[in-house]
Amino acid sequence: MSDSFTAMVIDTVDGKQQAAFRQLTVADLPDHDVLVEVAFSTVNYKDGLALSGKGRIARRTPMVGGIDLAGVVVESRSDKWVAGDKVVLNGWGLSETEWGGYSRYQRVKAEWLIALPQEFSLEQAMAIGTAGYTAALCVNALEDWGTIGVDDRDVLVTGAAGGVGSVAVSLLASKGYKVTASTGRPETHDYLASLGATDFIDRATLSEKGSPLQKERWAGAVDSVGSTTLANVLSQTVYGGAVAACGLAGGADLPATVLPHILRSVALLGIDSVMAPMAKRERAWRALSQHLDPVHLERLTRIEPMSALPQIADDIVAGRIRGRVVVAIT
Repeated sequence: MSDSFTAMVIDTVDGKQQAAFRQLTVADLPDHDVLVEVAFSTVNYKDGLALSGKGRIARRTPMVGGIDLAGVVVESRSDKWVAGDKVVLNGWGLSETEWGGYSRYQRVKAEWLIALPQEFSLEQAMAIGTAGYTAALCVNALEDWGTIGVDDRDVLVTGAAGGVGSVAVSLLASKGYKVTASTGRPETHDYLASLGATDFIDRATLSEKGSPLQKERWAGAVDSVGSTTLANVLSQTVYGGAVAACGLAGGADLPATVLPHILRSVALLGIDSVMAPMAKRERAWRALSQHLDPVHLERLTRIEPMSALPQIADDIVAGRIRGRVVVAIT
């Protein structure tokens, strides 16, 4: 494999991180145990920040971008995997501390990989990607907490038209929960309704500063926005309810008080997808294989070539992406 191939590489130029296509060979790749031919990757919000230069995501450079990959094992020095195995990788520091999925080939650690669930193709696995897998982690955490579905209160999903939100809406609806979708794009209402949302709330009403305790509305919530939105969601969650927080599209701050927690016993459940233990990962993928409607998955997905990465990165940071974008690497 001496031939070169294309990768999207982040470098530091004049003190700033910049992403550009570059030719690599297998000899350039990290010295990890499993060589994967990457078929598909995807673009998450963090990828958008890294590629657009709007966020310093890579901890070192040069760095191949892309926090997800799905492909086929070519070579393995580990007894866990053999050539021909179809595998998926989400997180584990890819595009931050480890070279990522925007590359025809990538070498990765054996313990990072999971077998492609038989219910999904490689393309579908990246239609789900970190966003969908994170949504499943959130739903599992809310169900473990035990208050969603106890009464007829809705479960709120913020950033509902994005990748995490779209999959969360579909998963929750397929499990029989009533879902309210928060979005600032009214044109996505029909799309979200097709995924199972039964009500809508404008994101502007959640992004304005509110009182520490507001009317109890939500049995639970999946939040990918953070900041004032998350503070308002916590203040509107029912006694004993929980909010699974996994993102910061609206900001990393949390201008909240302890009142919802100590007066209503509301829980804030932090959801990390990057370093989640394998047991949680496998459970999340089982939930996706059992409850994510394949028709919904197709509806929320579009496929783009790797050459479109710069534009997709700008679009996702600007909030112009609906659902999920699959990047065809090969």
